[in-house]
Amino acid sequence: MHRTILLVPLIAFASPAVAQDHAGHETGEDQQTMDHPHHQMDEASMGSDESAADAPIPQGPPPPEALEGPAYAADQSVGAERMNSSRLDVVRKVSGMPVAWLQAERLEYRARDGEDGYLWDVQGYYGGDYNKIWLKSEGEGNFDEDVEDAEIQALWSHALNPWWDFQAGVRQDLTGPTRTHAVVGMQGLAPYLFEVDAAAFLSDQGDFTGRIEAEFDQRITQRLILQPRTELVLAAQDIPELGMGAGLHKAELGIRLRYEIKREFAPYIGIEQEWRLGGSADYARAAGEDPSVTNYVAGIRFWF
Repeated sequence: MHRTILLVPLIAFASPAVAQDHAGHETGEDQQTMDHPHHQMDEASMGSDESAADAPIPQGPPPPEALEGPAYAADQSVGAERMNSSRLDVVRKVSGMPVAWLQAERLEYRARDGEDGYLWDVQGYYGGDYNKIWLKSEGEGNFDEDVEDAEIQALWSHALNPWWDFQAGVRQDLTGPTRTHAVVGMQGLAPYLFEVDAAAFLSDQGDFTGRIEAEFDQRITQRLILQPRTELVLAAQDIPELGMGAGLHKAELGIRLRYEIKREFAPYIGIEQEWRLGGSADYARAAGEDPSVTNYVAGIRFWF
């Protein structure tokens, strides 16, 4: 260690001849390095790299050495069982193989002036990328009373493009004056990420009605989501036995704040205002009901 440190000042204060000899020695070493075959090969390889960039891409099959490794190299570090599960999941999602999905969009308790109630809004499908069978069910009611409204739909769905599905099928009312309806509708993602479900219904009694639902997820954080939601119900004619007047029968406007404990499970709270309008408001008053109701809601949203 000490010899190495003292060598520097000795060279610095040496005579000009010694310094010249040392410089010449370094120059000689540099010259030898330049003349060394490996150095010449490096320069040649640099030139070949530059020319290789302009060379055409080979069109033949890969060399045999490229296929000598394992078929799934990730199995060695992650594990074959885990990787097989991941590969099967990818195949299901991209190959059009039938998959099943179920979601409870709204499953909630509703506190309001008068009698508290409940509501469910569940839907799911089975099928591939282009064609699916959808099942939907909605209903609501007050505690200690019979279910007020309930329905179930069975629909065939066909993808028109990556954003919209055409749907057609049948709807069965399960309460009140039961009716069976033919259904035609559209469901998908509108511009600005509004989720829309619109459908027209023609009943076996000749009643023509429609429904439009729209909602939008606004992320506050990665887990906290604010969701405004609106629903409009329309009727082409008066339907006294259902308390529906011609025109805009009912409008709902609400907002829900949910927290995703997991992506598949999220409790929420919110508030929703409901109005019956026009002739429907007159039917509600005649039945002793308030045509305007405020609901304070708490529920869960889940899917699998």
